[in-house]
Amino acid sequence: MTVSSHSPVVSERADAEALDRADPLASHRDRFHVPEGLIYLDGNSLGVLAHSVRERVRAVTEREWGEGLIGSWNTAGWIDLPMTVGAKIARLIGSPGDSVVATDSTSVNLFKVLAAALAMRPDRRVIVSERANFPTDLYMAEGLAALLGKGHELRLVDGPDEVEAALGDDVAVLMLTHVNYRTGRIHDMARLTALAHRHGALTIWDLAHSAGAVPVDLAASRADFAIGCGYKYLNGGPGAPAFLFVAPSLQDAAVQPLSGWFGHASPFAFDPGYAPAPGIARFLTGTPPVISLSALDAALDLFADTDMAAIREKSVSLCELFLSRVETLCGDLGVSLASPRDAAMRGSQVSFRHDDAYAVMQALIARGVVGDFRAPDILRFGFTPLYTRHVDAFDAAGHLFEVLRTQEWREPRFNVRRAVT
Repeated sequence: MTVSSHSPVVSERADAEALDRADPLASHRDRFHVPEGLIYLDGNSLGVLAHSVRERVRAVTEREWGEGLIGSWNTAGWIDLPMTVGAKIARLIGSPGDSVVATDSTSVNLFKVLAAALAMRPDRRVIVSERANFPTDLYMAEGLAALLGKGHELRLVDGPDEVEAALGDDVAVLMLTHVNYRTGRIHDMARLTALAHRHGALTIWDLAHSAGAVPVDLAASRADFAIGCGYKYLNGGPGAPAFLFVAPSLQDAAVQPLSGWFGHASPFAFDPGYAPAPGIARFLTGTPPVISLSALDAALDLFADTDMAAIREKSVSLCELFLSRVETLCGDLGVSLASPRDAAMRGSQVSFRHDDAYAVMQALIARGVVGDFRAPDILRFGFTPLYTRHVDAFDAAGHLFEVLRTQEWREPRFNVRRAVT
Protein backbone atom coordinates (compact mmCIF):
# COMPACT_ATOMS: atom_id res chain seq x y z
CA MET A 1 0.00 0.00 0.00
CA THR A 2 1.32 3.44 -0.87
CA VAL A 3 1.33 5.86 2.04
CA SER A 4 1.39 9.58 1.44
CA SER A 5 3.55 11.64 3.77
CA HIS A 6 1.64 14.82 2.94
CA SER A 7 0.40 16.46 6.13
CA PRO A 8 -3.27 17.38 6.43
CA VAL A 9 -3.70 21.14 6.39
CA VAL A 10 -4.76 21.82 9.98
CA SER A 11 -4.11 25.30 11.29
CA GLU A 12 -7.25 25.68 13.40
CA ARG A 13 -9.10 23.31 15.69
CA ALA A 14 -12.09 23.56 13.36
CA ASP A 15 -9.99 21.91 10.67
CA ALA A 16 -9.39 18.92 12.97
CA GLU A 17 -13.08 18.77 13.79
CA ALA A 18 -13.87 18.67 10.06
CA LEU A 19 -11.49 15.73 9.60
CA ASP A 20 -13.27 13.90 12.41
CA ARG A 21 -16.69 14.51 10.85
CA ALA A 22 -15.44 12.98 7.60
CA ASP A 23 -13.72 10.05 9.33
CA PRO A 24 -15.23 6.68 8.27
CA LEU A 25 -13.96 5.13 11.53
CA ALA A 26 -15.46 7.82 13.78
CA SER A 27 -18.28 5.62 15.09
CA HIS A 28 -15.78 3.12 16.51
CA ARG A 29 -14.88 5.52 19.32
CA ASP A 30 -18.31 5.04 20.89
CA ARG A 31 -17.52 1.35 21.34
CA PHE A 32 -14.75 2.17 23.82
CA HIS A 33 -14.70 3.57 27.32
CA VAL A 34 -12.52 6.67 26.92
CA PRO A 35 -12.63 8.62 30.22
CA GLU A 36 -14.21 12.05 29.86
CA GLY A 37 -11.66 14.79 29.22
CA LEU A 38 -8.76 12.39 28.66
CA ILE A 39 -6.55 12.50 25.57
CA TYR A 40 -5.20 8.97 25.48
CA LEU A 41 -2.13 8.55 23.27
CA ASP A 42 -0.72 5.45 24.89
CA GLY A 43 -2.55 2.69 23.07
CA ASN A 44 0.85 1.41 21.97
CA SER A 45 1.39 0.41 25.62
CA LEU A 46 -2.15 -0.47 26.73
CA GLY A 47 -5.29 -0.22 24.66
CA VAL A 48 -8.54 1.26 25.92
CA LEU A 49 -11.32 -0.93 27.35
CA ALA A 50 -14.11 -1.69 24.89
CA HIS A 51 -17.69 -1.88 26.21
CA SER A 52 -18.12 -5.29 24.59
CA VAL A 53 -15.05 -6.59 26.40
CA ARG A 54 -16.52 -5.57 29.75
CA GLU A 55 -19.71 -7.42 28.90
CA ARG A 56 -17.85 -10.48 27.66
CA VAL A 57 -15.77 -10.74 30.84
CA ARG A 58 -18.93 -10.40 32.92
CA ALA A 59 -20.59 -13.19 30.93
CA VAL A 60 -17.56 -15.46 31.26
CA THR A 61 -17.26 -14.96 35.00
CA GLU A 62 -20.93 -14.88 35.96
CA ARG A 63 -22.51 -17.33 33.51
CA GLU A 64 -19.84 -19.54 31.94
CA TRP A 65 -17.67 -19.95 35.04
CA GLY A 66 -20.29 -19.15 37.69
CA GLU A 67 -23.02 -21.41 36.34
CA GLY A 68 -21.45 -23.65 33.72
CA LEU A 69 -18.30 -24.40 35.71
CA ILE A 70 -16.18 -27.22 34.25
CA GLY A 71 -18.71 -27.95 31.53
CA SER A 72 -17.96 -24.62 29.89
CA TRP A 73 -14.73 -26.01 28.48
CA ASN A 74 -17.04 -27.74 26.02
CA THR A 75 -20.32 -25.81 26.03
CA ALA A 76 -18.80 -22.31 25.94
CA GLY A 77 -15.92 -23.19 23.63
CA TRP A 78 -13.16 -22.48 26.13
CA ILE A 79 -11.06 -25.29 24.71
CA ASP A 80 -11.03 -23.66 21.27
CA LEU A 81 -10.14 -20.11 22.35
CA PRO A 82 -6.41 -20.21 21.47
CA MET A 83 -7.24 -21.17 17.88
CA THR A 84 -10.35 -18.99 17.62
CA VAL A 85 -8.48 -15.90 18.80
CA GLY A 86 -5.45 -16.81 16.70
CA ALA A 87 -7.57 -16.92 13.54
CA LYS A 88 -8.93 -13.42 14.25
CA ILE A 89 -5.40 -12.08 14.69
CA ALA A 90 -4.29 -13.87 11.52
CA ARG A 91 -6.66 -11.70 9.49
CA LEU A 92 -4.87 -8.58 10.73
CA ILE A 93 -1.34 -9.79 10.00
CA GLY A 94 -1.74 -11.36 6.58
CA SER A 95 -1.54 -15.03 7.40
CA PRO A 96 -3.75 -18.13 7.10
CA GLY A 97 -6.10 -18.61 10.04
CA ASP A 98 -4.53 -21.91 11.02
CA SER A 99 -1.02 -20.46 11.29
CA VAL A 100 -1.56 -18.28 14.38
CA VAL A 101 -2.32 -19.28 17.95
CA ALA A 102 -3.01 -17.04 20.97
CA THR A 103 -1.07 -18.24 23.99
CA ASP A 104 1.35 -17.31 26.75
CA SER A 105 3.33 -14.04 26.75
CA THR A 106 5.39 -12.43 24.02
CA SER A 107 8.63 -13.34 25.78
CA VAL A 108 7.64 -16.99 26.25
CA ASN A 109 6.51 -17.23 22.64
CA LEU A 110 9.79 -15.77 21.47
CA PHE A 111 11.63 -18.44 23.45
CA LYS A 112 9.54 -21.11 21.74
CA VAL A 113 9.99 -19.94 18.16
CA LEU A 114 13.65 -19.01 18.60
CA ALA A 115 14.43 -22.45 20.03
CA ALA A 116 12.51 -24.07 17.19
CA ALA A 117 14.32 -21.98 14.57
CA LEU A 118 17.76 -22.70 16.03
CA ALA A 119 17.00 -26.43 16.06
CA MET A 120 16.16 -26.22 12.35
CA ARG A 121 19.62 -24.78 11.64
CA PRO A 122 21.77 -27.13 13.78
CA ASP A 123 25.05 -26.25 12.07
CA ARG A 124 24.66 -22.51 12.70
CA ARG A 125 25.13 -20.70 16.00
CA VAL A 126 24.44 -16.98 15.44
CA ILE A 127 21.28 -14.94 16.08
CA VAL A 128 21.35 -11.52 14.41
CA SER A 129 19.30 -8.68 15.86
CA GLU A 130 19.36 -4.92 16.40
CA ARG A 131 20.91 -3.19 19.37
CA ALA A 132 17.78 -1.00 19.40
CA ASN A 133 15.42 -3.99 19.53
CA PHE A 134 13.01 -4.21 22.44
CA PRO A 135 15.17 -5.39 25.36
CA THR A 136 13.10 -8.43 26.33
CA ASP A 137 13.74 -9.92 22.89
CA LEU A 138 17.47 -9.52 23.38
CA TYR A 139 17.30 -10.86 26.93
CA MET A 140 15.44 -13.99 25.81
CA ALA A 141 17.95 -14.57 23.01
CA GLU A 142 20.86 -14.16 25.44
CA GLY A 143 19.25 -16.55 27.91
CA LEU A 144 18.50 -19.20 25.32
CA ALA A 145 22.00 -18.98 23.85
CA ALA A 146 23.46 -19.51 27.33
CA LEU A 147 21.05 -22.37 28.04
CA LEU A 148 21.96 -24.21 24.85
CA GLY A 149 25.66 -23.98 25.76
CA LYS A 150 26.85 -24.89 22.25
CA GLY A 151 28.60 -21.69 21.28
CA HIS A 152 25.45 -19.85 20.29
CA GLU A 153 25.77 -16.07 20.25
CA LEU A 154 23.69 -12.95 19.73
CA ARG A 155 25.18 -10.61 17.11
CA LEU A 156 23.83 -7.04 17.26
CA VAL A 157 23.76 -4.46 14.47
CA ASP A 158 22.90 -0.78 14.48
CA GLY A 159 20.21 -0.63 11.83
CA PRO A 160 18.96 -2.26 8.63
CA ASP A 161 21.95 -1.11 6.59
CA GLU A 162 24.21 -3.35 8.69
CA VAL A 163 22.06 -6.48 8.45
CA GLU A 164 23.49 -7.85 5.21
CA ALA A 165 27.09 -7.60 6.41
CA ALA A 166 26.11 -9.53 9.55
CA LEU A 167 24.47 -12.39 7.62
CA GLY A 168 27.17 -14.99 7.10
CA ASP A 169 26.93 -18.74 6.72
CA ASP A 170 27.06 -19.03 10.53
CA VAL A 171 23.74 -17.19 11.03
CA ALA A 172 20.73 -19.30 11.97
CA VAL A 173 18.15 -16.61 12.68
CA LEU A 174 17.46 -12.97 11.87
CA MET A 175 15.31 -11.66 14.74
CA LEU A 176 13.82 -8.18 14.32
CA THR A 177 10.92 -6.07 15.55
CA HIS A 178 8.83 -4.79 12.66
CA VAL A 179 8.10 -1.38 14.24
CA ASN A 180 10.72 -0.01 16.61
CA TYR A 181 9.29 0.63 20.05
CA ARG A 182 11.16 3.91 20.63
CA THR A 183 11.11 5.64 17.25
CA GLY A 184 8.33 3.84 15.36
CA ARG A 185 10.61 3.12 12.39
CA ILE A 186 9.25 0.32 10.18
CA HIS A 187 11.51 -2.36 8.76
CA ASP A 188 10.99 -3.58 5.22
CA MET A 189 9.87 -7.08 6.20
CA ALA A 190 9.76 -8.57 2.72
CA ARG A 191 13.22 -7.28 1.74
CA LEU A 192 14.96 -8.32 4.96
CA THR A 193 13.26 -11.72 5.00
CA ALA A 194 14.38 -12.37 1.44
CA LEU A 195 17.88 -11.26 2.37
CA ALA A 196 17.98 -13.66 5.32
CA HIS A 197 16.70 -16.51 3.18
CA ARG A 198 19.39 -15.90 0.57
CA HIS A 199 21.93 -16.46 3.33
CA GLY A 200 20.16 -19.59 4.59
CA ALA A 201 18.80 -18.01 7.77
CA LEU A 202 15.28 -18.11 9.17
CA THR A 203 13.39 -15.01 10.31
CA ILE A 204 11.48 -14.10 13.45
CA TRP A 205 9.42 -10.90 13.46
CA ASP A 206 8.12 -9.21 16.60
CA LEU A 207 4.78 -7.55 15.73
CA ALA A 208 4.08 -6.00 19.14
CA HIS A 209 3.86 -2.47 17.69
CA SER A 210 2.39 -3.54 14.35
CA ALA A 211 -0.60 -5.84 14.89
CA GLY A 212 -3.81 -3.83 14.69
CA ALA A 213 -2.10 -0.58 13.67
CA VAL A 214 0.07 -1.25 10.61
CA PRO A 215 -0.72 -3.50 7.64
CA VAL A 216 1.36 -6.67 7.82
CA ASP A 217 1.49 -9.43 5.23
CA LEU A 218 3.39 -12.36 6.70
CA ALA A 219 2.43 -14.69 3.89
CA ALA A 220 3.53 -12.39 1.07
CA SER A 221 6.73 -11.53 2.96
CA ARG A 222 7.44 -15.26 3.38
CA ALA A 223 8.17 -14.76 7.08
CA ASP A 224 9.06 -17.91 8.98
CA PHE A 225 7.99 -17.05 12.52
CA ALA A 226 6.34 -14.09 14.23
CA ILE A 227 5.20 -13.12 17.71
CA GLY A 228 3.22 -10.26 19.20
CA CYS A 229 1.14 -9.13 22.15
CA GLY A 230 -2.58 -8.67 22.65
CA TYR A 231 -2.73 -5.64 24.94
CA LYS A 232 -1.50 -2.79 22.76
CA TYR A 233 -3.34 -1.92 19.53
CA LEU A 234 -5.46 -5.07 19.83
CA ASN A 235 -6.99 -3.70 23.07
CA GLY A 236 -7.10 -7.06 24.85
CA GLY A 237 -6.43 -5.67 28.34
CA PRO A 238 -3.43 -5.55 30.70
CA GLY A 239 -1.31 -8.66 30.33
CA ALA A 240 -3.54 -10.03 27.57
CA PRO A 241 -2.31 -13.26 25.98
CA ALA A 242 0.22 -12.96 23.20
CA PHE A 243 0.25 -14.74 19.85
CA LEU A 244 2.68 -16.55 17.62
CA PHE A 245 2.81 -17.39 13.95
CA VAL A 246 4.60 -20.25 12.24
CA ALA A 247 4.64 -20.49 8.46
CA PRO A 248 2.50 -23.45 7.35
CA SER A 249 5.44 -25.08 5.59
CA LEU A 250 7.41 -25.19 8.85
CA GLN A 251 4.76 -26.18 11.35
CA ASP A 252 5.21 -29.93 11.35
CA ALA A 253 9.01 -29.71 11.26
CA ALA A 254 9.33 -27.18 14.09
CA VAL A 255 10.05 -28.62 17.53
CA GLN A 256 8.38 -26.74 20.38
CA PRO A 257 10.69 -26.84 23.44
CA LEU A 258 7.99 -26.23 26.08
CA SER A 259 6.13 -29.48 25.55
CA GLY A 260 3.13 -28.91 27.79
CA TRP A 261 -0.04 -30.93 27.75
CA PHE A 262 -2.08 -28.55 25.60
CA GLY A 263 0.49 -28.92 22.83
CA HIS A 264 0.03 -32.69 22.89
CA ALA A 265 -1.76 -34.43 20.04
CA SER A 266 -4.31 -35.85 22.52
CA PRO A 267 -4.22 -33.85 25.76
CA PHE A 268 -7.02 -35.79 27.39
CA ALA A 269 -5.58 -39.19 26.57
CA PHE A 270 -3.11 -38.46 29.39
CA ASP A 271 -0.34 -40.47 27.76
CA PRO A 272 2.90 -40.52 29.78
CA GLY A 273 4.96 -39.73 26.64
CA TYR A 274 4.80 -36.53 24.59
CA ALA A 275 3.48 -36.54 21.03
CA PRO A 276 3.17 -33.07 19.48
CA ALA A 277 -0.13 -31.94 18.01
CA PRO A 278 -0.18 -31.39 14.26
CA GLY A 279 0.20 -27.87 12.94
CA ILE A 280 0.20 -24.67 14.98
CA ALA A 281 -1.48 -26.32 17.99
CA ARG A 282 1.85 -27.87 18.99
CA PHE A 283 2.96 -24.38 20.08
CA LEU A 284 0.44 -24.37 22.93
CA THR A 285 1.83 -25.17 26.35
CA GLY A 286 -0.34 -25.08 29.47
CA THR A 287 -4.01 -24.52 30.24
CA PRO A 288 -5.31 -21.43 28.39
CA PRO A 289 -6.20 -18.37 30.53
CA VAL A 290 -9.91 -18.34 29.68
CA ILE A 291 -10.92 -14.96 31.12
CA SER A 292 -8.13 -12.99 29.47
CA LEU A 293 -8.45 -14.91 26.20
CA SER A 294 -12.16 -14.15 26.17
CA ALA A 295 -11.46 -10.46 26.68
CA LEU A 296 -9.03 -10.46 23.75
CA ASP A 297 -11.51 -12.40 21.64
CA ALA A 298 -14.17 -9.75 22.19
CA ALA A 299 -11.72 -6.92 21.52
CA LEU A 300 -10.76 -8.41 18.18
CA ASP A 301 -14.39 -8.39 17.05
CA LEU A 302 -14.12 -4.58 16.87
CA PHE A 303 -11.92 -5.00 13.78
CA ALA A 304 -14.53 -7.08 11.94
CA ASP A 305 -16.21 -4.22 10.06
CA THR A 306 -13.06 -2.43 8.91
CA ASP A 307 -9.74 -3.33 7.35
CA MET A 308 -6.11 -2.51 7.91
CA ALA A 309 -5.98 -0.17 4.91
CA ALA A 310 -8.60 2.12 6.46
CA ILE A 311 -6.91 1.92 9.85
CA ARG A 312 -3.55 2.78 8.32
CA GLU A 313 -4.97 5.73 6.38
CA LYS A 314 -6.35 7.27 9.55
CA SER A 315 -3.19 6.46 11.49
CA VAL A 316 -1.09 8.38 8.99
CA SER A 317 -3.50 11.32 9.09
CA LEU A 318 -3.40 11.49 12.90
CA CYS A 319 0.37 11.17 13.12
CA GLU A 320 1.03 13.72 10.40
CA LEU A 321 -1.30 16.24 12.02
CA PHE A 322 0.39 15.81 15.40
CA LEU A 323 3.93 15.90 14.02
CA SER A 324 3.27 19.03 11.99
CA ARG A 325 1.51 20.79 14.85
CA VAL A 326 4.24 19.99 17.39
CA GLU A 327 7.01 21.17 15.11
CA THR A 328 5.11 24.37 14.33
CA LEU A 329 4.47 25.18 17.99
CA CYS A 330 7.47 23.65 19.76
CA GLY A 331 10.32 23.72 17.28
CA ASP A 332 12.43 26.08 19.37
CA LEU A 333 11.47 24.66 22.78
CA GLY A 334 13.92 21.79 23.03
CA VAL A 335 12.11 18.97 21.23
CA SER A 336 13.40 17.17 18.16
CA LEU A 337 11.79 14.49 16.04
CA ALA A 338 12.97 10.96 16.87
CA SER A 339 10.63 9.16 14.46
CA PRO A 340 11.12 8.93 10.70
CA ARG A 341 9.67 11.94 8.95
CA ASP A 342 8.40 9.82 6.04
CA ALA A 343 5.04 8.33 7.04
CA ALA A 344 5.74 5.22 4.97
CA MET A 345 8.65 4.43 7.28
CA ARG A 346 6.78 5.11 10.54
CA GLY A 347 4.31 3.06 12.55
CA SER A 348 1.30 4.44 14.39
CA GLN A 349 3.33 6.60 16.76
CA VAL A 350 5.32 9.81 16.82
CA SER A 351 8.30 10.20 19.15
CA PHE A 352 10.20 13.31 20.10
CA ARG A 353 13.40 13.75 22.06
CA HIS A 354 13.79 16.16 24.97
CA ASP A 355 16.54 16.30 27.59
CA ASP A 356 13.92 16.15 30.36
CA ALA A 357 11.44 13.89 28.60
CA TYR A 358 10.34 12.06 31.76
CA ALA A 359 9.30 15.24 33.57
CA VAL A 360 7.68 16.67 30.44
CA MET A 361 5.55 13.55 30.05
CA GLN A 362 4.51 13.62 33.71
CA ALA A 363 3.37 17.22 33.29
CA LEU A 364 1.38 16.25 30.21
CA ILE A 365 -0.26 13.37 32.06
CA ALA A 366 -1.27 15.76 34.84
CA ARG A 367 -3.02 17.81 32.15
CA GLY A 368 -4.92 14.73 30.93
CA VAL A 369 -2.71 13.95 27.94
CA VAL A 370 -1.41 10.41 28.37
CA GLY A 371 1.61 9.32 26.36
CA ASP A 372 4.68 7.64 27.76
CA PHE A 373 8.40 8.06 28.33
CA ARG A 374 11.09 5.73 27.04
CA ALA A 375 14.60 6.05 28.36
CA PRO A 376 16.72 7.96 27.98
CA ASP A 377 14.97 10.91 26.35
CA ILE A 378 11.90 9.83 24.35
CA LEU A 379 8.42 11.35 24.49
CA ARG A 380 6.29 8.68 22.83
CA PHE A 381 2.77 9.26 21.52
CA GLY A 382 0.76 6.35 20.13
CA PHE A 383 -2.29 6.79 17.91
CA THR A 384 -4.97 4.08 17.90
CA PRO A 385 -7.23 4.89 14.94
CA LEU A 386 -10.30 3.08 16.28
CA TYR A 387 -10.78 5.59 19.10
CA THR A 388 -8.32 8.49 18.66
CA ARG A 389 -9.65 11.67 17.04
CA HIS A 390 -7.94 14.39 15.07
CA VAL A 391 -8.94 16.92 17.73
CA ASP A 392 -7.09 14.76 20.25
CA ALA A 393 -3.92 15.09 18.19
CA PHE A 394 -4.46 18.82 17.74
CA ASP A 395 -5.14 19.48 21.43
CA ALA A 396 -2.28 17.28 22.63
CA ALA A 397 0.19 19.35 20.63
CA GLY A 398 -1.20 22.48 22.25
CA HIS A 399 -0.76 21.03 25.72
CA LEU A 400 2.82 20.04 24.92
CA PHE A 401 3.49 23.61 23.82
CA GLU A 402 2.15 24.99 27.10
CA VAL A 403 4.15 22.52 29.20
CA LEU A 404 7.34 23.53 27.40
CA ARG A 405 6.59 27.25 27.14
CA THR A 406 5.79 27.66 30.83
CA GLN A 407 8.39 25.07 31.92
CA GLU A 408 5.86 23.59 34.28
CA TRP A 409 7.67 20.27 33.88
CA ARG A 410 10.29 21.67 36.27
CA GLU A 411 7.89 21.27 39.20
CA PRO A 412 9.39 18.78 41.70
CA ARG A 413 6.34 16.48 41.52
CA PHE A 414 6.99 15.82 37.83
CA ASN A 415 10.61 14.82 38.43
CA VAL A 416 9.97 11.94 40.84
CA ARG A 417 10.51 8.67 38.98
CA ARG A 418 7.79 6.06 39.35
CA ALA A 419 8.17 2.32 38.86
CA VAL A 420 6.32 2.27 35.51
CA THR A 421 7.23 5.01 33.03
